[in-house]
Amino acid sequence: MKKLILFALLISILNPTFAQKKDTRLANIDALLEKVRTEWGAPGFAVAVVEKDKIIYSSGFGYKDQDQKAPVTPNTLFAIGSSSKAFTSAVLGVLREDKKIDFDERPAKYIPELRFAEPYMNEQIIIKDLMAHRTGLPRHDLSWYMFPSDSDEELIKRIGFQEPFTGLRQQWYYNNWMFFLQGQIGKRITGKTWEENVKTMFFDQLGMSRSTFKAQELPKDSDFSYGYQTDEEGISTKMDYYNIAAMAPAGAINSSVTEMSNWLITWINGGKFKDEQIIPASYVTEAMSAQMVVSAGTPSKEHPDAHFANYGYGWFLSSYRGHYRVEHGGNIDGFSASASFFPTDSLGIVVLANQNGSQVPGIVRNMIADRMLQLDPADWSGEGLKRLEEAKAMQKKAKKAADSTKISTTKPSHVLAEYTGTYENSGYGKLELELVNDTLRAKTGLYDAVLLHEHYDIFNLHLIYQGEIKMENPIKVSFQTAINGDISGMESQVEPALDPIEFKRTPKILDISAEDLAKYEGAYLLMGVQEVKIYVKEGKLYAFVPGQPEYEQIPVGNNEFNFKTLEGFKIKFEEKDGEIVAVNFVQPNGTFRGERKKE
Repeated sequence: MKKLILFALLISILNPTFAQKKDTRLANIDALLEKVRTEWGAPGFAVAVVEKDKIIYSSGFGYKDQDQKAPVTPNTLFAIGSSSKAFTSAVLGVLREDKKIDFDERPAKYIPELRFAEPYMNEQIIIKDLMAHRTGLPRHDLSWYMFPSDSDEELIKRIGFQEPFTGLRQQWYYNNWMFFLQGQIGKRITGKTWEENVKTMFFDQLGMSRSTFKAQELPKDSDFSYGYQTDEEGISTKMDYYNIAAMAPAGAINSSVTEMSNWLITWINGGKFKDEQIIPASYVTEAMSAQMVVSAGTPSKEHPDAHFANYGYGWFLSSYRGHYRVEHGGNIDGFSASASFFPTDSLGIVVLANQNGSQVPGIVRNMIADRMLQLDPADWSGEGLKRLEEAKAMQKKAKKAADSTKISTTKPSHVLAEYTGTYENSGYGKLELELVNDTLRAKTGLYDAVLLHEHYDIFNLHLIYQGEIKMENPIKVSFQTAINGDISGMESQVEPALDPIEFKRTPKILDISAEDLAKYEGAYLLMGVQEVKIYVKEGKLYAFVPGQPEYEQIPVGNNEFNFKTLEGFKIKFEEKDGEIVAVNFVQPNGTFRGERKKE
Protein backbone atom coordinates (compact mmCIF):
# COMPACT_ATOMS: atom_id res chain seq x y z
CA MET A 1 0.00 0.00 0.00
CA LYS A 2 2.85 2.36 0.81
CA LYS A 3 4.37 1.70 -2.62
CA LEU A 4 1.07 2.59 -4.29
CA ILE A 5 0.83 5.87 -2.39
CA LEU A 6 4.43 6.72 -3.27
CA PHE A 7 3.77 5.98 -6.96
CA ALA A 8 0.71 8.25 -6.97
CA LEU A 9 2.76 11.00 -5.31
CA LEU A 10 5.49 10.74 -7.97
CA ILE A 11 2.88 10.95 -10.73
CA SER A 12 1.45 14.13 -9.22
CA ILE A 13 4.92 15.74 -9.06
CA LEU A 14 6.00 14.80 -12.57
CA ASN A 15 2.74 15.78 -14.31
CA PRO A 16 0.99 18.91 -12.97
CA THR A 17 -2.34 17.92 -14.54
CA PHE A 18 -2.66 15.06 -12.05
CA ALA A 19 -2.10 17.40 -9.12
CA GLN A 20 -4.71 19.91 -10.14
CA LYS A 21 -8.32 19.96 -9.15
CA LYS A 22 -10.22 21.14 -12.24
CA ASP A 23 -11.67 24.64 -11.80
CA THR A 24 -15.44 24.49 -12.27
CA ARG A 25 -15.19 27.35 -14.76
CA LEU A 26 -13.23 24.98 -17.00
CA ALA A 27 -15.62 22.06 -16.79
CA ASN A 28 -15.47 19.86 -19.93
CA ILE A 29 -12.68 22.05 -21.38
CA ASP A 30 -10.45 19.07 -22.29
CA ALA A 31 -12.97 17.67 -24.77
CA LEU A 32 -13.56 21.11 -26.28
CA LEU A 33 -9.85 21.78 -26.74
CA GLU A 34 -9.23 18.35 -28.27
CA LYS A 35 -12.02 19.14 -30.74
CA VAL A 36 -10.21 22.35 -31.71
CA ARG A 37 -7.01 20.41 -32.29
CA THR A 38 -8.71 17.94 -34.63
CA GLU A 39 -10.74 20.62 -36.45
CA TRP A 40 -7.54 22.50 -37.29
CA GLY A 41 -5.41 19.43 -37.93
CA ALA A 42 -2.83 20.53 -35.36
CA PRO A 43 -0.35 17.82 -34.35
CA GLY A 44 -0.33 19.08 -30.78
CA PHE A 45 -0.38 21.95 -28.32
CA ALA A 46 -0.08 22.67 -24.61
CA VAL A 47 -1.97 25.17 -22.49
CA ALA A 48 -1.67 26.57 -18.99
CA VAL A 49 -3.92 28.95 -17.06
CA VAL A 50 -2.70 30.98 -14.11
CA GLU A 51 -4.72 32.96 -11.61
CA LYS A 52 -3.00 35.34 -9.21
CA ASP A 53 0.13 33.37 -8.30
CA LYS A 54 -0.83 29.78 -9.15
CA ILE A 55 -1.26 27.48 -12.13
CA ILE A 56 -4.89 26.39 -11.91
CA TYR A 57 -4.91 24.32 -15.11
CA SER A 58 -2.36 22.86 -17.50
CA SER A 59 -2.56 20.12 -20.06
CA GLY A 60 -1.13 18.77 -23.31
CA PHE A 61 -3.09 17.72 -26.38
CA GLY A 62 -2.02 15.64 -29.35
CA TYR A 63 1.56 14.75 -30.14
CA LYS A 64 4.98 16.37 -29.86
CA ASP A 65 6.26 13.68 -32.26
CA GLN A 66 3.59 12.35 -34.61
CA ASP A 67 5.72 9.48 -35.90
CA GLN A 68 6.32 8.09 -32.42
CA LYS A 69 2.87 9.08 -31.10
CA ALA A 70 4.62 10.83 -28.20
CA PRO A 71 2.06 12.95 -26.32
CA VAL A 72 2.46 16.64 -25.54
CA THR A 73 2.77 17.42 -21.83
CA PRO A 74 2.68 20.74 -19.94
CA ASN A 75 6.48 20.42 -19.74
CA THR A 76 7.07 19.96 -23.47
CA LEU A 77 9.39 22.58 -24.93
CA PHE A 78 8.17 24.58 -27.95
CA ALA A 79 9.67 27.50 -29.85
CA ILE A 80 7.65 30.57 -28.77
CA GLY A 81 8.75 32.95 -31.56
CA SER A 82 7.85 36.60 -31.03
CA SER A 83 6.36 35.92 -27.61
CA SER A 84 10.06 36.40 -26.73
CA LYS A 85 9.81 40.15 -27.38
CA ALA A 86 8.47 41.03 -23.95
CA PHE A 87 11.61 39.48 -22.43
CA THR A 88 13.84 41.59 -24.68
CA SER A 89 12.21 44.90 -23.76
CA ALA A 90 12.04 43.93 -20.08
CA VAL A 91 15.85 43.63 -20.02
CA LEU A 92 15.95 47.35 -20.81
CA GLY A 93 13.32 47.94 -18.13
CA VAL A 94 15.61 46.37 -15.52
CA LEU A 95 18.58 48.39 -16.78
CA ARG A 96 16.57 51.61 -16.56
CA GLU A 97 15.70 50.84 -12.94
CA ASP A 98 19.46 50.52 -12.35
CA LYS A 99 19.90 53.93 -14.05
CA LYS A 100 22.04 52.44 -16.81
CA ILE A 101 19.81 53.54 -19.67
CA ASP A 102 17.43 56.34 -20.60
CA PHE A 103 14.57 55.38 -22.93
CA ASP A 104 14.55 58.93 -24.34
CA GLU A 105 18.13 58.64 -25.59
CA ARG A 106 19.09 57.89 -29.18
CA PRO A 107 20.11 54.24 -29.81
CA ALA A 108 23.46 55.43 -31.19
CA LYS A 109 24.45 56.53 -27.69
CA TYR A 110 24.81 52.84 -26.89
CA ILE A 111 25.64 51.57 -30.42
CA PRO A 112 27.91 54.32 -31.84
CA GLU A 113 28.29 52.71 -35.27
CA LEU A 114 24.51 52.49 -35.82
CA ARG A 115 23.23 54.52 -38.77
CA PHE A 116 19.72 54.67 -40.20
CA ALA A 117 18.98 55.31 -43.87
CA GLU A 118 17.78 58.91 -43.39
CA PRO A 119 19.65 61.61 -41.42
CA TYR A 120 16.56 62.68 -39.45
CA MET A 121 16.18 59.12 -38.18
CA ASN A 122 19.65 59.22 -36.63
CA GLU A 123 18.81 62.44 -34.81
CA GLN A 124 15.21 61.81 -33.75
CA ILE A 125 14.65 58.08 -33.15
CA ILE A 126 14.78 57.22 -29.45
CA ILE A 127 14.81 53.86 -27.68
CA LYS A 128 11.07 54.04 -26.93
CA ASP A 129 10.47 54.08 -30.69
CA LEU A 130 12.29 50.76 -31.06
CA MET A 131 10.19 49.22 -28.29
CA ALA A 132 6.81 50.33 -29.67
CA HIS A 133 7.30 49.71 -33.45
CA ARG A 134 7.02 53.38 -34.37
CA THR A 135 10.26 54.20 -36.24
CA GLY A 136 8.60 54.48 -39.67
CA LEU A 137 10.52 51.42 -40.88
CA PRO A 138 8.58 48.52 -42.41
CA ARG A 139 9.42 44.92 -41.58
CA HIS A 140 12.20 44.10 -44.10
CA ASP A 141 11.81 40.53 -42.79
CA LEU A 142 13.31 38.68 -45.76
CA SER A 143 16.54 40.53 -45.02
CA TRP A 144 17.08 38.43 -41.90
CA TYR A 145 14.93 35.41 -42.70
CA MET A 146 16.43 34.52 -46.10
CA PHE A 147 19.85 36.03 -45.40
CA PRO A 148 20.56 35.12 -41.75
CA SER A 149 23.84 36.02 -40.11
CA ASP A 150 25.55 35.22 -36.82
CA SER A 151 27.32 38.58 -37.00
CA ASP A 152 25.83 41.41 -34.93
CA GLU A 153 28.01 43.85 -36.86
CA GLU A 154 26.65 42.66 -40.21
CA LEU A 155 23.03 43.13 -39.12
CA ILE A 156 23.70 46.58 -37.65
CA LYS A 157 25.28 47.56 -40.97
CA ARG A 158 22.23 46.35 -42.95
CA ILE A 159 19.88 48.62 -41.00
CA GLY A 160 21.62 51.64 -42.52
CA PHE A 161 20.37 50.62 -45.98
CA GLN A 162 16.76 49.81 -45.08
CA GLU A 163 14.39 52.53 -46.24
CA PRO A 164 11.48 53.83 -44.13
CA PHE A 165 7.99 53.96 -45.60
CA THR A 166 6.60 56.77 -43.46
CA GLY A 167 7.68 59.39 -40.95
CA LEU A 168 8.75 58.81 -37.39
CA ARG A 169 5.83 58.01 -35.02
CA GLN A 170 3.30 58.55 -37.81
CA GLN A 171 2.24 54.94 -38.17
CA TRP A 172 2.70 51.72 -36.20
CA TYR A 173 4.44 48.98 -38.16
CA TYR A 174 5.78 45.72 -36.77
CA ASN A 175 9.58 45.50 -37.06
CA ASN A 176 11.75 42.64 -35.80
CA TRP A 177 14.95 44.59 -36.49
CA MET A 178 14.25 47.08 -33.73
CA PHE A 179 14.06 44.25 -31.19
CA PHE A 180 17.42 43.00 -32.45
CA LEU A 181 18.72 46.51 -31.65
CA GLN A 182 17.25 46.37 -28.15
CA GLY A 183 19.14 43.14 -27.56
CA GLN A 184 22.30 44.87 -28.78
CA ILE A 185 21.77 47.84 -26.48
CA GLY A 186 21.46 45.53 -23.49
CA LYS A 187 24.62 43.73 -24.61
CA ARG A 188 26.61 46.98 -24.88
CA ILE A 189 25.50 48.10 -21.41
CA THR A 190 26.03 44.85 -19.50
CA GLY A 191 28.84 43.28 -21.51
CA LYS A 192 26.72 40.13 -21.68
CA THR A 193 24.87 38.63 -24.63
CA TRP A 194 21.10 38.97 -24.95
CA GLU A 195 20.79 35.32 -24.01
CA GLU A 196 22.89 35.81 -20.86
CA ASN A 197 20.86 38.89 -19.87
CA VAL A 198 17.52 37.10 -20.24
CA LYS A 199 18.79 34.05 -18.38
CA THR A 200 20.26 35.90 -15.40
CA MET A 201 17.51 38.52 -15.11
CA PHE A 202 14.49 36.26 -15.69
CA PHE A 203 15.02 32.54 -16.31
CA ASP A 204 17.18 32.01 -13.22
CA GLN A 205 14.84 34.11 -11.06
CA LEU A 206 11.63 32.44 -12.28
CA GLY A 207 12.65 28.79 -12.20
CA MET A 208 12.67 28.63 -16.00
CA SER A 209 15.60 26.21 -15.92
CA ARG A 210 14.71 24.30 -19.09
CA SER A 211 13.94 27.33 -21.28
CA THR A 212 16.55 27.83 -24.00
CA PHE A 213 17.48 30.01 -26.97
CA LYS A 214 18.33 27.75 -29.94
CA ALA A 215 15.51 25.80 -31.59
CA GLN A 216 17.92 23.40 -33.28
CA GLU A 217 19.09 22.28 -29.82
CA LEU A 218 15.58 21.31 -28.64
CA PRO A 219 16.22 17.57 -29.18
CA LYS A 220 18.81 17.70 -26.40
CA ASP A 221 15.94 17.91 -23.90
CA SER A 222 14.00 14.85 -22.78
CA ASP A 223 10.61 16.50 -23.43
CA PHE A 224 10.60 18.58 -26.63
CA SER A 225 8.40 19.05 -29.67
CA TYR A 226 9.10 18.89 -33.36
CA GLY A 227 7.58 21.60 -35.53
CA TYR A 228 5.06 20.81 -38.29
CA GLN A 229 3.37 22.32 -41.29
CA THR A 230 -0.15 21.27 -42.29
CA ASP A 231 -1.27 21.25 -45.93
CA GLU A 232 -4.76 21.88 -47.31
CA GLU A 233 -5.57 18.17 -47.02
CA GLY A 234 -4.78 18.30 -43.30
CA ILE A 235 -1.57 16.29 -43.58
CA SER A 236 1.19 17.49 -41.24
CA THR A 237 4.88 17.04 -42.00
CA LYS A 238 7.93 17.95 -39.93
CA MET A 239 9.69 21.24 -40.57
CA ASP A 240 13.36 21.97 -39.99
CA TYR A 241 14.12 24.02 -36.90
CA TYR A 242 14.90 27.59 -37.93
CA ASN A 243 18.19 29.07 -36.74
CA ILE A 244 17.34 32.73 -36.11
CA ALA A 245 21.06 33.45 -35.51
CA ALA A 246 21.89 37.03 -34.47
CA MET A 247 18.21 38.09 -34.74
CA ALA A 248 17.59 36.08 -31.55
CA PRO A 249 16.20 39.02 -29.46
CA ALA A 250 13.25 39.20 -31.87
CA GLY A 251 12.08 35.65 -31.19
CA ALA A 252 14.48 32.86 -30.17
CA ILE A 253 13.14 31.56 -26.85
CA ASN A 254 11.99 27.95 -26.40
CA SER A 255 9.89 27.14 -23.35
CA SER A 256 7.03 25.12 -21.90
CA VAL A 257 3.64 26.30 -20.71
CA THR A 258 4.70 25.37 -17.17
CA GLU A 259 7.72 27.67 -17.20
CA MET A 260 5.98 30.43 -19.19
CA SER A 261 3.31 30.44 -16.47
CA ASN A 262 5.87 31.88 -14.07
CA TRP A 263 6.54 34.68 -16.53
CA LEU A 264 2.82 35.54 -16.69
CA ILE A 265 2.46 35.31 -12.90
CA THR A 266 5.23 37.88 -12.61
CA TRP A 267 3.41 40.36 -14.88
CA ILE A 268 0.04 39.77 -13.22
CA ASN A 269 1.62 40.60 -9.86
CA GLY A 270 3.25 43.88 -10.86
CA GLY A 271 6.64 42.35 -11.64
CA LYS A 272 6.83 40.22 -8.48
CA PHE A 273 7.43 36.48 -8.27
CA LYS A 274 7.29 34.81 -4.87
CA ASP A 275 7.48 38.25 -3.19
CA GLU A 276 10.65 39.18 -5.08
CA GLN A 277 10.59 42.14 -7.49
CA ILE A 278 11.88 40.65 -10.76
CA ILE A 279 10.68 43.36 -13.16
CA PRO A 280 10.46 46.97 -11.91
CA ALA A 281 6.84 47.85 -11.08
CA SER A 282 7.08 51.18 -12.90
CA TYR A 283 8.26 49.41 -16.05
CA VAL A 284 5.45 46.83 -15.82
CA THR A 285 2.87 49.61 -15.77
CA GLU A 286 4.51 51.46 -18.67
CA ALA A 287 5.07 48.35 -20.80
CA MET A 288 1.43 47.30 -20.64
CA SER A 289 0.17 50.84 -21.27
CA ALA A 290 -0.49 52.21 -24.75
CA GLN A 291 2.65 53.63 -26.37
CA MET A 292 1.38 53.55 -29.97
CA VAL A 293 -1.93 52.99 -31.76
CA VAL A 294 -1.76 49.84 -33.87
CA SER A 295 -5.04 50.35 -35.72
CA ALA A 296 -8.53 51.73 -35.26
CA GLY A 297 -9.55 48.50 -33.53
CA THR A 298 -13.22 49.36 -33.85
CA PRO A 299 -15.85 46.85 -32.67
CA SER A 300 -17.13 44.36 -35.23
CA LYS A 301 -20.74 43.41 -35.76
CA GLU A 302 -19.97 39.90 -34.53
CA HIS A 303 -18.00 41.05 -31.47
CA PRO A 304 -18.99 44.57 -30.39
CA ASP A 305 -17.37 43.96 -27.00
CA ALA A 306 -13.86 43.31 -28.43
CA HIS A 307 -12.13 46.47 -29.55
CA PHE A 308 -9.14 48.87 -29.64
CA ALA A 309 -5.66 47.79 -30.75
CA ASN A 310 -2.61 49.43 -29.19
CA TYR A 311 0.97 48.45 -28.41
CA GLY A 312 3.08 48.85 -25.28
CA TYR A 313 6.65 47.55 -25.01
CA GLY A 314 6.69 44.03 -26.44
CA TRP A 315 2.95 43.61 -25.79
CA PHE A 316 -0.25 44.09 -27.80
CA LEU A 317 -3.08 45.73 -25.87
CA SER A 318 -6.82 45.36 -26.46
CA SER A 319 -10.20 45.30 -24.80
CA TYR A 320 -11.44 41.74 -24.82
CA ARG A 321 -15.17 41.77 -24.17
CA GLY A 322 -14.77 44.49 -21.56
CA HIS A 323 -11.59 43.10 -20.01
CA TYR A 324 -8.14 44.66 -20.48
CA ARG A 325 -5.91 42.14 -22.27
CA VAL A 326 -2.14 42.19 -22.72
CA GLU A 327 -0.89 39.65 -25.27
CA HIS A 328 1.80 38.72 -27.74
CA GLY A 329 1.72 35.90 -30.26
CA GLY A 330 4.63 34.12 -31.85
CA ASN A 331 5.30 32.32 -35.13
CA ILE A 332 8.52 30.65 -36.23
CA ASP A 333 9.00 27.65 -38.56
CA GLY A 334 6.75 24.85 -37.31
CA PHE A 335 5.53 26.60 -34.16
CA SER A 336 2.88 29.12 -33.05
CA ALA A 337 2.30 30.67 -29.63
CA SER A 338 0.24 33.05 -27.54
CA ALA A 339 1.11 34.47 -24.13
CA SER A 340 -1.57 36.71 -22.59
CA PHE A 341 -2.74 38.08 -19.30
CA PHE A 342 -5.61 40.16 -17.98
CA PRO A 343 -4.04 42.38 -15.29
CA THR A 344 -7.25 43.53 -13.60
CA ASP A 345 -8.58 39.96 -13.54
CA SER A 346 -5.28 38.41 -12.32
CA LEU A 347 -5.62 35.89 -15.15
CA GLY A 348 -2.97 34.54 -17.52
CA ILE A 349 -3.17 32.08 -20.42
CA VAL A 350 -0.30 30.59 -22.43
CA VAL A 351 -0.81 28.32 -25.45
CA LEU A 352 2.08 26.75 -27.38
CA ALA A 353 1.45 24.76 -30.59
CA ASN A 354 3.67 22.79 -32.93
CA GLN A 355 1.84 23.88 -36.09
CA ASN A 356 3.23 26.48 -38.48
CA GLY A 357 1.19 29.70 -38.76
CA SER A 358 -1.53 28.17 -36.60
CA GLN A 359 -4.70 29.87 -35.39
CA VAL A 360 -5.03 27.32 -32.59
CA PRO A 361 -3.24 29.39 -29.88
CA GLY A 362 -5.57 32.37 -30.38
CA ILE A 363 -8.69 30.22 -30.50
CA VAL A 364 -7.76 28.27 -27.36
CA ARG A 365 -6.83 31.50 -25.56
CA ASN A 366 -10.23 33.02 -26.32
CA MET A 367 -12.18 29.88 -25.41
CA ILE A 368 -10.49 29.70 -22.02
CA ALA A 369 -10.84 33.45 -21.42
CA ASP A 370 -14.60 33.25 -22.05
CA ARG A 371 -14.98 30.59 -19.41
CA MET A 372 -12.59 32.02 -16.84
CA LEU A 373 -14.18 35.48 -17.16
CA GLN A 374 -17.64 33.86 -17.07
CA LEU A 375 -18.71 35.27 -20.43
CA ASP A 376 -21.09 33.71 -22.94
CA PRO A 377 -18.76 31.48 -24.99
CA ALA A 378 -18.35 32.45 -28.62
CA ASP A 379 -17.74 29.92 -31.39
CA TRP A 380 -14.14 30.99 -31.99
CA SER A 381 -13.15 27.85 -33.82
CA GLY A 382 -16.17 27.88 -36.11
CA GLU A 383 -15.63 31.54 -36.97
CA GLY A 384 -11.97 30.89 -37.69
CA LEU A 385 -12.72 27.94 -39.97
CA LYS A 386 -15.23 30.03 -41.89
CA ARG A 387 -12.67 32.82 -42.39
CA LEU A 388 -10.12 30.24 -43.49
CA GLU A 389 -12.41 28.90 -46.21
CA GLU A 390 -13.13 32.45 -47.38
CA ALA A 391 -9.40 33.19 -47.50
CA LYS A 392 -8.75 30.03 -49.54
CA ALA A 393 -11.45 31.03 -52.01
CA MET A 394 -9.93 34.50 -52.36
CA GLN A 395 -6.46 33.00 -52.92
CA LYS A 396 -7.76 30.77 -55.70
CA LYS A 397 -9.50 33.73 -57.29
CA ALA A 398 -6.33 35.84 -57.07
CA LYS A 399 -4.22 33.03 -58.58
CA LYS A 400 -6.67 32.62 -61.44
CA ALA A 401 -6.54 36.37 -62.10
CA ALA A 402 -2.74 36.32 -62.03
CA ASP A 403 -2.59 33.35 -64.42
CA SER A 404 -4.86 35.15 -66.84
CA THR A 405 -2.38 38.04 -67.14
CA LYS A 406 0.52 35.77 -68.02
CA ILE A 407 1.74 36.32 -71.59
CA SER A 408 2.84 32.84 -72.59
CA THR A 409 4.18 33.82 -76.02
CA THR A 410 7.13 35.77 -74.59
CA LYS A 411 10.59 34.58 -73.64
CA PRO A 412 13.55 36.01 -71.68
CA SER A 413 15.55 38.76 -73.41
CA HIS A 414 18.83 36.89 -72.89
CA VAL A 415 19.99 33.31 -72.86
CA LEU A 416 19.73 31.98 -69.28
CA ALA A 417 23.49 31.83 -68.81
CA GLU A 418 23.62 35.63 -69.03
CA TYR A 419 21.44 35.99 -65.91
CA THR A 420 23.94 34.19 -63.69
CA GLY A 421 26.11 36.01 -61.19
CA THR A 422 25.89 37.58 -57.74
CA TYR A 423 22.93 39.83 -56.90
CA GLU A 424 23.37 42.03 -53.85
CA ASN A 425 21.47 44.61 -51.84
CA SER A 426 23.35 46.14 -48.90
CA GLY A 427 20.24 46.11 -46.71
CA TYR A 428 19.52 42.45 -47.43
CA GLY A 429 22.40 40.30 -48.60
CA LYS A 430 23.76 38.33 -51.53
CA LEU A 431 21.96 35.94 -53.82
CA GLU A 432 23.94 33.68 -56.15
CA LEU A 433 22.42 32.64 -59.50
CA GLU A 434 23.80 29.79 -61.55
CA LEU A 435 22.59 27.70 -64.46
CA VAL A 436 22.05 24.02 -63.64
CA ASN A 437 20.63 21.71 -66.30
CA ASP A 438 18.98 24.58 -68.21
CA THR A 439 17.34 25.92 -65.02
CA LEU A 440 18.31 29.04 -63.11
CA ARG A 441 19.02 28.14 -59.50
CA ALA A 442 19.49 30.63 -56.70
CA LYS A 443 21.14 30.38 -53.31
CA THR A 444 20.50 32.89 -50.58
CA GLY A 445 22.12 32.94 -47.18
CA LEU A 446 19.81 30.11 -46.11
CA TYR A 447 17.74 28.62 -48.92
CA ASP A 448 18.22 27.23 -52.40
CA ALA A 449 15.61 28.15 -54.99
CA VAL A 450 14.72 27.79 -58.66
CA LEU A 451 13.65 30.62 -60.94
CA LEU A 452 10.89 29.68 -63.39
CA HIS A 453 10.08 31.99 -66.29
CA GLU A 454 6.67 33.70 -66.28
CA HIS A 455 6.90 36.23 -69.12
CA TYR A 456 9.33 38.77 -70.56
CA ASP A 457 12.14 39.20 -67.97
CA ILE A 458 9.91 38.28 -65.04
CA PHE A 459 10.56 35.05 -63.17
CA ASN A 460 9.01 33.35 -60.14
CA LEU A 461 11.48 32.36 -57.43
CA HIS A 462 10.40 29.12 -55.72
CA LEU A 463 12.18 28.11 -52.52
CA ILE A 464 13.51 24.59 -52.17
CA TYR A 465 12.58 23.39 -48.70
CA GLN A 466 13.62 19.99 -47.34
CA GLY A 467 14.45 18.85 -50.87
CA GLU A 468 11.15 19.92 -52.45
CA ILE A 469 10.37 22.89 -54.69
CA LYS A 470 7.61 24.91 -53.04
CA MET A 471 5.28 25.99 -55.83
CA GLU A 472 2.96 28.01 -53.58
CA ASN A 473 3.64 31.67 -52.77
CA PRO A 474 6.60 32.31 -55.13
CA ILE A 475 8.63 35.51 -54.95
CA LYS A 476 8.23 37.43 -58.20
CA VAL A 477 11.44 39.01 -59.55
CA SER A 478 12.04 41.27 -62.53
CA PHE A 479 15.45 41.52 -64.22
CA GLN A 480 16.82 44.86 -65.45
CA THR A 481 18.94 45.51 -68.51
CA ALA A 482 21.77 48.06 -68.57
CA ILE A 483 22.24 50.51 -71.43
CA ASN A 484 24.91 48.24 -72.91
CA GLY A 485 22.44 45.36 -73.07
CA ASP A 486 23.77 43.32 -70.13
CA ILE A 487 21.60 42.13 -67.24
CA SER A 488 22.41 44.67 -64.55
CA GLY A 489 20.24 43.52 -61.66
CA MET A 490 16.84 42.40 -60.50
CA GLU A 491 14.12 43.84 -58.30
CA SER A 492 11.40 42.31 -56.21
CA GLN A 493 8.55 43.48 -54.00
CA VAL A 494 10.04 41.71 -50.97
CA GLU A 495 8.91 44.57 -48.72
CA PRO A 496 5.23 45.32 -49.54
CA ALA A 497 5.30 48.78 -47.92
CA LEU A 498 7.98 50.05 -50.34
CA ASP A 499 8.77 50.15 -54.03
CA PRO A 500 10.54 47.01 -55.29
CA ILE A 501 13.92 46.35 -53.66
CA GLU A 502 16.78 46.28 -56.18
CA PHE A 503 19.62 43.76 -56.15
CA LYS A 504 22.62 44.81 -58.24
CA ARG A 505 24.26 42.14 -60.38
CA THR A 506 27.95 41.33 -60.49
CA PRO A 507 28.82 38.75 -63.16
CA LYS A 508 30.58 35.68 -61.91
CA ILE A 509 34.33 36.27 -61.97
CA LEU A 510 36.27 33.51 -63.66
CA ASP A 511 39.67 32.36 -62.51
CA ILE A 512 41.93 32.65 -65.58
CA SER A 513 45.67 32.10 -65.35
CA ALA A 514 48.19 34.68 -66.56
CA GLU A 515 49.21 32.23 -69.29
CA ASP A 516 45.64 32.03 -70.62
CA LEU A 517 45.26 35.80 -70.44
CA ALA A 518 48.37 36.26 -72.56
CA LYS A 519 46.48 35.40 -75.74
CA TYR A 520 44.62 38.72 -75.50
CA GLU A 521 47.79 40.84 -75.27
CA GLY A 522 48.61 43.18 -78.10
CA ALA A 523 47.85 46.53 -79.74
CA TYR A 524 44.43 47.15 -81.27
CA LEU A 525 43.50 49.98 -83.63
CA LEU A 526 40.05 51.32 -82.73
CA MET A 527 38.07 52.62 -85.70
CA GLY A 528 41.34 52.46 -87.61
CA VAL A 529 42.59 55.51 -85.70
CA GLN A 530 43.05 55.11 -81.93
CA GLU A 531 45.56 52.57 -80.69
CA VAL A 532 44.86 50.82 -77.42
CA LYS A 533 47.01 48.29 -75.66
CA ILE A 534 45.94 45.15 -73.85
CA TYR A 535 48.46 43.57 -71.51
CA VAL A 536 48.85 41.30 -68.49
CA LYS A 537 50.32 42.64 -65.25
CA GLU A 538 50.60 40.75 -61.97
CA GLY A 539 48.25 38.07 -63.28
CA LYS A 540 45.48 40.50 -64.35
CA LEU A 541 44.41 41.87 -67.73
CA TYR A 542 44.48 45.64 -68.34
CA ALA A 543 43.36 47.93 -71.15
CA PHE A 544 45.22 51.19 -71.73
CA VAL A 545 44.09 54.11 -73.85
CA PRO A 546 46.70 56.92 -74.21
CA GLY A 547 45.82 59.85 -71.96
CA GLN A 548 43.65 57.73 -69.66
CA PRO A 549 44.41 55.49 -66.67
CA GLU A 550 44.84 51.78 -67.19
CA TYR A 551 41.63 49.82 -66.69
CA GLU A 552 41.64 46.45 -64.97
CA GLN A 553 39.41 43.88 -66.66
CA ILE A 554 37.28 41.25 -64.92
CA PRO A 555 36.81 37.98 -66.87
CA VAL A 556 33.19 36.86 -67.22
CA GLY A 557 33.56 34.17 -69.88
CA ASN A 558 33.23 33.76 -73.66
CA ASN A 559 36.12 36.15 -74.34
CA GLU A 560 34.30 38.90 -72.43
CA PHE A 561 35.63 41.17 -69.68
CA ASN A 562 33.99 43.87 -67.58
CA PHE A 563 35.76 47.09 -66.57
CA LYS A 564 36.35 46.80 -62.83
CA THR A 565 35.83 50.52 -62.14
CA LEU A 566 33.38 51.54 -64.89
CA GLU A 567 29.82 50.30 -64.70
CA GLY A 568 28.28 49.50 -68.08
CA PHE A 569 31.66 49.21 -69.87
CA LYS A 570 33.08 45.94 -71.16
CA ILE A 571 35.28 44.51 -73.88
CA LYS A 572 34.54 41.54 -76.11
CA PHE A 573 37.30 39.84 -78.07
CA GLU A 574 36.75 38.23 -81.44
CA GLU A 575 38.42 34.87 -82.00
CA LYS A 576 39.08 33.16 -85.34
CA ASP A 577 40.80 29.81 -85.83
CA GLY A 578 42.00 29.89 -82.23
CA GLU A 579 43.51 33.36 -82.42
CA ILE A 580 42.26 36.72 -81.13
CA VAL A 581 41.76 39.01 -84.13
CA ALA A 582 39.81 42.00 -82.81
CA VAL A 583 38.32 43.67 -79.74
CA ASN A 584 35.02 45.49 -79.20
CA PHE A 585 34.76 48.20 -76.56
CA VAL A 586 31.10 48.13 -75.50
CA GLN A 587 30.15 51.44 -73.86
CA PRO A 588 26.92 53.26 -73.03
CA ASN A 589 27.50 55.58 -76.02
CA GLY A 590 28.14 52.78 -78.50
CA THR A 591 30.40 49.91 -79.50
CA PHE A 592 33.86 50.58 -80.93
CA ARG A 593 35.70 47.87 -82.81
CA GLY A 594 39.45 47.57 -83.19
CA GLU A 595 41.43 45.03 -85.19
CA ARG A 596 44.52 43.55 -83.67
CA LYS A 597 47.74 44.93 -85.14
CA LYS A 598 50.04 42.33 -86.61
CA GLU A 599 53.47 42.16 -85.09
